[in-house]
This record gives sequence, C-alpha cells and structure tokens, in this order.
Amino acid sequence: MPLPPSSALLSVLSFGRPSLPPGVPPAPPRKPLDLPRAWRTLAALVADPTRTEKVFELFDAVGGDDGERSFRRFLASPEGWRLFAARPSLRSALGDRAALAAMPAGSLGRAYLAHLDRFGLDPVGVLEAQARAREAADVVPEPCRAWFFERLNLMHDLWHALTGYGADEAGEAALLSFTQAQMPQRALASIVAAAAWLGPWGDAFAWQRYLIRAWQRGRHASGLIEADWEALLPRPLVEVRAALRIDPPERAHPGGVIEARLFPARDAAVRA
Repeated sequence: MPLPPSSALLSVLSFGRPSLPPGVPPAPPRKPLDLPRAWRTLAALVADPTRTEKVFELFDAVGGDDGERSFRRFLASPEGWRLFAARPSLRSALGDRAALAAMPAGSLGRAYLAHLDRFGLDPVGVLEAQARAREAADVVPEPCRAWFFERLNLMHDLWHALTGYGADEAGEAALLSFTQAQMPQRALASIVAAAAWLGPWGDAFAWQRYLIRAWQRGRHASGLIEADWEALLPRPLVEVRAALRIDPPERAHPGGVIEARLFPARDAAVRA
C-alpha cells in the first residue's frame, strides 16, 4: 500500500479533518446532536457506570464527527498508516491469555493480564457492549473504520495497565480524562465533567485537581492511538512508559492513585 499523500500528513497539524487517502471509503454523514437523548444516556451512565454500552450510546447521541477525525488523524500519521496497511488483530493479541502469561515479568502484557484478572474483565466485553449500542442505533461501519474502532476500544484496558488507573469509578474517570487529552471527544468530555461535578469537592478540590493532572498526563504523552501495541506487549512496562512519554503513577500523582467509588449515594434527580 502506498504512503499517505503528503497533504494528509501536513493537514494533521491543523484543527480540521485530514483528507482521506486513496482507497479509503468516504465517511458516513455526520449525526446531529440529540441533546435530550445525550442527557438521558449520561444520567443512566452516572446511575450505573457498569453499563458500558451507555458510553457508546452517548457517542451516538452527541453526534458530530469526533471518531472520524481520530480515524483520519490516525491515517495521516506514518505509524498509523503502516498499521492500517498491515491490519494486525489487537483482539487476537489481547485475547491470547496463554501468550500474555508467558511474557516476561514486568512486561506490559503481564501488567495488562493482571489488570484483567484483578477486575474480572474480558477484552471482548467492551466489543460486545459496542455491538449492542450499534445494533440499537442501526449502525454498521464499513470494514476500514470497523477495524480502527475495534482497535481503539481495545486500547482502553491497555491504557489502564499503562497508566496504573484502576477499573473502579475513580480510575475510569481518570483514564477518560487522560484519554480526552489524547483524542478530544465531546462524549468523553461530558463524562469527565460529570465525574468532576458529582465527585467529592473537599480538600481544596483534590478530586478535580486529580482529574486535571490525569488530563495533563495524557497531554504530555505521545500519540498512543498510533502505537504498535502488539510489539509493545512483551516489553518492560517501565520502558514502554518512557518510550511513550507517560509519567509513572508516582510522578503523575505524588499523593497516590485514587481507587474509590465516586457516587456512593447518587441523587434521585440524576437517576431520572
């Protein structure tokens, strides 16, 4: 497959959408914002953060083209284009528990497996939640974008292992703040804003400052969506963090990584 056109590489520096390389199908029409549905979906997600499908529903409800913009910026980078040309299956790499367990102690792969085991997670679970949301919205992405979005969603738990944020409510909010710095999206911004507003306000806004620090951590890191995760899995976690410019947890959060439920007593109005 040829290199992406130079115009696409240059356009990634702008705030617009990079143009599509030859052979990539055009994007579907942009969806309009459905504010009442977005609010209901966000409220349902706050009421029960375990309903992962609500995250994908929220992306659909806010409309726009945030996902398409991420896809085009991925294609406009040399690393992203190389991955797109090869189309490796991150699902296969992350689903092979035996291979992950055989990786060296201290590797990213072992840290990822430990994260799955600690929180009882399955990498396919997020894809199933996405499929349910797509079925409800009657959305069927074409193969190029389907591969990219599957890869993007599978990165979520990898980034948990990479950053040290847990899969509890505080950890999810922190990782979404980190992710928002990597690829700004309105749906993510609304979830992080809700977590900041509904979370604890004491100790000189410690929780809100924690989320800001998570965002700064993501801002300082290199572009993670273009990373070759299959090649990085066997490497030492400390080396991967250094290569991707991700501050280790003790430097990013000197007071310690927060692990907690954020909303133990949710307001009835939020549930409505």
